[in-house]
Amino acid sequence: MDTPHVAVDRTVLRRNIDAMATATRDAGLDLRPHAKTHKCAEIGRMQLDAGAVGLTVATIGEAQAFAAAGFDDLFIAYPLYLSGDKARRLTEVAGTASVRVAVDSVEGAVAMADALGDARDRLEVLVEVDSGHHRTGIAPARAGEVAQAAVDVGLRVIGVFTFPGHGYSPDARSLAARQERDALASAADELTARGIDAGVRSGGSTPTVGFADADVLTEVRPGVYPFNDAQQHHLGRAGRDDLALGVVATVVQRGPGRFVLDAGSKVLGSERPAYVDGHGMLPDHPGTTVVALSEHHATVETTGTAPGLGSIVRVVPNHVCITVNLVDELVVTDGGVEVDRWRVIARGANA
Repeated sequence: MDTPHVAVDRTVLRRNIDAMATATRDAGLDLRPHAKTHKCAEIGRMQLDAGAVGLTVATIGEAQAFAAAGFDDLFIAYPLYLSGDKARRLTEVAGTASVRVAVDSVEGAVAMADALGDARDRLEVLVEVDSGHHRTGIAPARAGEVAQAAVDVGLRVIGVFTFPGHGYSPDARSLAARQERDALASAADELTARGIDAGVRSGGSTPTVGFADADVLTEVRPGVYPFNDAQQHHLGRAGRDDLALGVVATVVQRGPGRFVLDAGSKVLGSERPAYVDGHGMLPDHPGTTVVALSEHHATVETTGTAPGLGSIVRVVPNHVCITVNLVDELVVTDGGVEVDRWRVIARGANA
């Protein structure tokens, strides 16, 4: 194929999916993977076949894409503030699938109920709480207040959830999981004290899922694990043999101690956490660092001999979710040979 393109090793992908399914099942946790990472029907079906109870998505657009592909159990893990058109789209999805939605404020709950009208009965609601990431989510002590407001306007509350996003740091994974546990336990108590169902207590991210406390949590929502990426490798969550996805690129220029690839930020993305060396990693070429990206070029420095002009190399992106959202299809390989192509059905479904 022409480069750059995004290739997925089917054997590694399946191994990663099966390993997560086994680990969560053994821990007594339901697995509801976040499909915003892969945005792909074939991978979602592999996850369900391995034992996932449903899928998590980030937007109504993603929910529409997966519902249209036949997925019938979806959680939009985002505190929606519904406009009229979003309410219409959400109601259509709820006509073909079981849908959970999120609120994290009294105002959001009231707006949701008003926008949905009689369709509010079709949805289940989880209250989002902040467990330390400080992005969205109400303080755990106020979860009961938000849940009560939701119930009072006719929404069906079934529990609480959080995202331990502050676990994306090499030394923070276990701490974030403990804070997740404490926040969900406290929030659940607030709901129970008001006689509101707190049966679902949902958390988990790929970095923290191995530390999830099943005495409190009932389900986890990791997203990146089918592919893994350079972040997960540097966090200690994934080894080199666990990296299923790479951007396949060509060496278009070379010189002493450096070479340039035809894959830039428009396929790799530009995210670079402080704990990651470079703008991606070349797992098959030790001693290399992607030191700079432009839109269509990656500049790589090497302590060894640069690959020859025209050589094909694999670059694992720092944040795989961004890369997948930048392409129309995934090239599926087995033993390095192309065996299939999978469409990214929710590409650009950001609203």
